[in-house]
Amino acid sequence: MEIKSKRAVVSKAPYELYMAFVDMRNFIQFLPEDKKADVTADYDSIHAMVQGFSIGVKVVDRTPYSKIEFADDGAPFQFRLKMHFDPASDPYRTDFGIVVDADLNFMMKTLLGGKIKDALDKVVDGLVAMSEGRMPEGVDPSMYPEGFDPSKMS
Repeated sequence: MEIKSKRAVVSKAPYELYMAFVDMRNFIQFLPEDKKADVTADYDSIHAMVQGFSIGVKVVDRTPYSKIEFADDGAPFQFRLKMHFDPASDPYRTDFGIVVDADLNFMMKTLLGGKIKDALDKVVDGLVAMSEGRMPEGVDPSMYPEGFDPSKMS
């Protein structure tokens, strides 16, 4: 099952946005303080304990400044996630989108398909907000360390 996020223009150059995602250790800085203890990461992978289950994601392909592909690494179902960093008309902005290919049975497609699309769209909206120096909608700033600056993504 292929699920595509909306596409949006992020106020960062493709290389800046790409560099924020290329190293999996960067993801930890965006987690609320109370969630960081359950997450480990190295350059190529990130793992977390979620409700007693170990779930992981690893980078399987890096195409500098244009695409990063992730795959499951101990998730309950197989998936691939591709982030696309395409140049926008302005060289300091990126046309960004996410595509997920997930191996879901009919019931899981029915239950999760729309929720996955909504989650991907929220990630895109959040990146746009952060690139413009705004806190993403629905994020409680008090959960982050004092001085957290959403505009500093890389």
